[in-house]
Amino acid sequence: MKFLFTMLLAIFVLPSNSKSQSPAERKELIIFHAGSLSVPLKKIAQEYEKRNPDTRIYLESAGSLDCARKVIELKKPCDIVASSDYYVINKLLIPDYASWNIRFATNEIVIAYTDKSKYSNEIKPDNWMDILQRKDVIYSRADPDSDPCGYRTIFTFMLAEEYYKRPGLTEKMTTKNIDYIRPKEVDLVALMESNAIDYMFQYKSVAIQHGLKYIELPKAINLSDPSKTDVYSSVSTEVAGNKPGVKMKVTGDLINYSITILDKAPQKEEAIKFMEFLLSPEGLDIFRKNGQEPISPPVAEPFGVLPASLKQYLTGIKKI
Repeated sequence: MKFLFTMLLAIFVLPSNSKSQSPAERKELIIFHAGSLSVPLKKIAQEYEKRNPDTRIYLESAGSLDCARKVIELKKPCDIVASSDYYVINKLLIPDYASWNIRFATNEIVIAYTDKSKYSNEIKPDNWMDILQRKDVIYSRADPDSDPCGYRTIFTFMLAEEYYKRPGLTEKMTTKNIDYIRPKEVDLVALMESNAIDYMFQYKSVAIQHGLKYIELPKAINLSDPSKTDVYSSVSTEVAGNKPGVKMKVTGDLINYSITILDKAPQKEEAIKFMEFLLSPEGLDIFRKNGQEPISPPVAEPFGVLPASLKQYLTGIKKI
């Protein structure tokens, strides 16, 4: 009985030697991020936590537009916002919520599918629009009001209409299977894994990460070629803005992922340390291994106001 009492006393009274067990010492970093960044950011966060055991990283995915609205409208606490489109941070968060923006990775739009997809043995880069228009085929895309992958898919339709000389293609593609539109690109993966859809317009990195087959589209329409920005900018659409009922115009562009630290980040110093690791060659290599080609070196705008420790990884361009 005396031994049991001693053991209980040790459990409830003796302090732990591990700083990581003390709430006062633990740092909690909150990151709102695009769904398509889920896999690489999880791996980066796990590696960072191994090296910094007193830091806990909370990753919350959503469409990039919705990530920004969590900060603007819901006032949710957050340290870092990582977007699949640099435009979202530039347009919605700067200058009221953030002061700078770093472009760090690229991607491209593909059509993903599996062996179970109808006509998977027939679909090609030059006939996908005909396959997807068949009545027994179901395809999905992201919501353009929530997710850049959604409005980028519309840009792909518009560019394809001109590239293939198919008048009316955009209307046909946007009016079919509208019940299968989802808030963010990774939500589409669940539909495919459950065999609810045959095809989806998706980022190449997400298709690779989930072991899916995919059709690579011509560079003139897949938003991946820096030399074709003039072509991409010929198309545009309107999406929900930063206030209910307000629309904003989005123009086609090269796919650029970007990231920022909020001006009022609760853990700003820790956020800078995490960003240093993410932008390091080791961090960017994690993106590369998961199908997302890093921008080398990453690009900041405006460069002058960046935290000094981040400048070593970047090159500057003119101010926003």
